[in-house]
Amino acid sequence: MEQAKKKTKRKKKGSTHPAVRVLKIIGTLLLSIFLVVIITCSIFATVLTIYVLNFADTTTTVSLEKVSESSITRFVYENADYNEEEDDPSEQYELYYALKNEQKHFIWADYEELPQCLIDAFVYTEDERFYSHDGVDFKRTFAAFVNVFLPTDRVFGGSTITQQTIKNLTDDDARDGVAGIERKIREIFRSINVEKTYTKEDIIQSYLNVVPLGTWTEDIIGVQAAANYFFGKDVSDLDLAESACLAGMTSAPAANNPVDDPEANKIRQKYCLDHMLENGAISEQEYNEALNEELVITGNWDYSSNTVYEEEMEDQGPTSYFMDAAIDQTIDKIAEEAGITYEEASARLYDGGYTIVTTVDIDMQKKVEKEMQDASNFTTYSMSADKDTLWSGFIAMDYQGNVKAIVGGRDEKTDSRGFSTAYNGMRSPGSCIKPIASYAPALDQDLMTWSTQFVDEPIEITEDGEKKKWPVNYSETGDSANWSYKNMFTWDMLSRSLNTLPAQLIEQMTPSYSYNFLKEKLDITTLTESDADYSPVTVGGLTQGLRLEELVGAYMIFGNGGRKYEVNYISSITDADGNVIFEKSDGYKQAVSDNTAYIMNRMMRTVIDQENGTGRYAKLSKTDLVGKTGTSSDWFDLSFVGCTPDYVSGIWIGYENPETIPTNEYQNIGAIWKNIFGDVAEKETHHSFEDTFPMPESVQKLTYCTKTGKLASRSCSSTATGYYKTTNTPEYCYGGH
Repeated sequence: MEQAKKKTKRKKKGSTHPAVRVLKIIGTLLLSIFLVVIITCSIFATVLTIYVLNFADTTTTVSLEKVSESSITRFVYENADYNEEEDDPSEQYELYYALKNEQKHFIWADYEELPQCLIDAFVYTEDERFYSHDGVDFKRTFAAFVNVFLPTDRVFGGSTITQQTIKNLTDDDARDGVAGIERKIREIFRSINVEKTYTKEDIIQSYLNVVPLGTWTEDIIGVQAAANYFFGKDVSDLDLAESACLAGMTSAPAANNPVDDPEANKIRQKYCLDHMLENGAISEQEYNEALNEELVITGNWDYSSNTVYEEEMEDQGPTSYFMDAAIDQTIDKIAEEAGITYEEASARLYDGGYTIVTTVDIDMQKKVEKEMQDASNFTTYSMSADKDTLWSGFIAMDYQGNVKAIVGGRDEKTDSRGFSTAYNGMRSPGSCIKPIASYAPALDQDLMTWSTQFVDEPIEITEDGEKKKWPVNYSETGDSANWSYKNMFTWDMLSRSLNTLPAQLIEQMTPSYSYNFLKEKLDITTLTESDADYSPVTVGGLTQGLRLEELVGAYMIFGNGGRKYEVNYISSITDADGNVIFEKSDGYKQAVSDNTAYIMNRMMRTVIDQENGTGRYAKLSKTDLVGKTGTSSDWFDLSFVGCTPDYVSGIWIGYENPETIPTNEYQNIGAIWKNIFGDVAEKETHHSFEDTFPMPESVQKLTYCTKTGKLASRSCSSTATGYYKTTNTPEYCYGGH
């Protein structure tokens, strides 16, 4: 009986109501979910904190110091008379060209020039707590942040005056998605840093100078330019009504300005005055007087006013051909540095207050421009203007790729950033391709020496399924010449510009090798895949042709020991904050060995010095010159590239629509080069003919037998001198010839 009772009691004690069990399960589940949420939120908060702190570590303070110069970009060149030890550093550079957005009007105003009513109008319209916050109004920022994830019809700006100033200075204005969030985080930290660095007066001064206040047709930046355009007066003369008129425009200047929509502007003006009254910035009487004042809107520029600087409005005329190329390269460098498009970089250049140091030799540039416009430098006799329609382009650079002068046309330049035959044009280089596509790479591989003998005979190629002998040689008059089948020295075939030896060399190396050499070692960018063939790399029959800039740039290797530098029109770019965003590198590619480069240099001297050399008309009286002429098929294009001790330069002539150039009317291409550049080259009088381009130790000047091309011995009765690598000299000749 007692045992039965005990069993009954144990059953009662161990029993649990089903509802209790359910509650326990639910409680456990809820607790688990709660813990998962807490852990997840902690992880998210940690990641977000690290992400935000990342921006804090990498975000720098935006400079407000040079806002006054932000609308003008200046291209300068080195003052040739500057003495680093004696002269002021400010005299090191001379202004070449000032570049600005012609549609953007910007005039700086110092804080002392800004009326208090104007400052108050913008503060109480845009940022009522401007004087109390530390750069960020977190209440408004949070609303804007939420709006990114939960978009509503209402747009939350959330930006303080400090943040707006930063946005206007940096053009960092992403609004949507992750990019918008990242921009806002950057903006917050930048604002905090700016507030630590600058006073409120500094910030409001900068803000009022960069705030957009334009119309549908006028791009107006800052209150000084706006005061001039809308009211025809200086900003210091603005009254309360006019100040509220401008401050009311900020939400949408094009839609709210008093020129395009006076009614909308009146509503915004009242909005501004209401906020000023609410914050005690103005009295009831001042409010009513300003609201009822009839504004006199001019809607045009008052050039008689001192608010429009003469320097800003000065007409500099069209940009030169050099400036066109410098602008284009600067835009490329800005785009590359900032990771933006060419169009975006162009907009930054015209608005960004950059200082660009160019490589131009201003005297040389002006000299070449003048000579290119002189018709007598091209024609053999006086020719009527309507008949003399020949086009031409010229460029000169030093042996580090710094362009000193470039002219892309024969007429006086009347437009800015137009077409340049030297920079934009692509035409056949003709035989100017030979030194860089066949001779130099073959010599670098020791496939020949100065006096190697080759037979003047064609190779056999397959064309349209049939084998043919190719190529023919051409005389100076353009007539085809039969192959002589004679033994000729390397230098002599180059001097006469025969086509057969380059073809034989290309056959040994393969067209693909030559194609890759031009593309990879010499930075030729205009090549197409179809140019990896015999005609393109042997005689210059390229699909698109070459740009004169790249052709001349390739020849620099023959005057500097085989080094290929990037061709540059600018040496540095500094932004408005003083940060150097680009500086020309001293780096280079070793395209060929220094001994190959020197031997090629001396071989090209025979092109100038020999009686039958194709470049003999370019010969100078005082300065050493080496070079090569080029003629395309049917004499459509004539080119000459010349190397003097200080410069490598080149010229091209041809018609806009290719046709045969009449040699009885136009001078030899070498003579034209001399007419254009000879006076400049002859000033290099510090170079003697025997000690111009330095000869490397790995090159020897030796005597060879003119019968065999081998090194001469006492048995050889006819000898001449040549240049040889110490590692690849011919064997000696012992007579018997």
